[in-house]
Amino acid sequence: MDRVDRYTCEQVFQRLDDYVDRELTEREMELIREHLAICEWCASTYRFQNGMLQELKTKLRRVPSVAPDLMSRIHRALEKAQAETPAQEGDAG
Repeated sequence: MDRVDRYTCEQVFQRLDDYVDRELTEREMELIREHLAICEWCASTYRFQNGMLQELKTKLRRVPSVAPDLMSRIHRALEKAQAETPAQEGDAG
């Protein structure tokens, strides 16, 4: 009789990020769905988190692509900055 038949609000809250990301077992997903169906507070929290995630995804889709050579320019700038920075004491390698 070790089978869990219901999650508490605390258990749902601890797993909510993984639930949103669909990183739980099917049984855990089912237990959370059942809890969300009867607990308005947890359901509200889920709707908020899921809504924020969807909004972020929507905004990220609108970000224009970066210039193709941007990464190489960044790497060159970092290499130049490292070359110009004197080694600190204890950094001898």
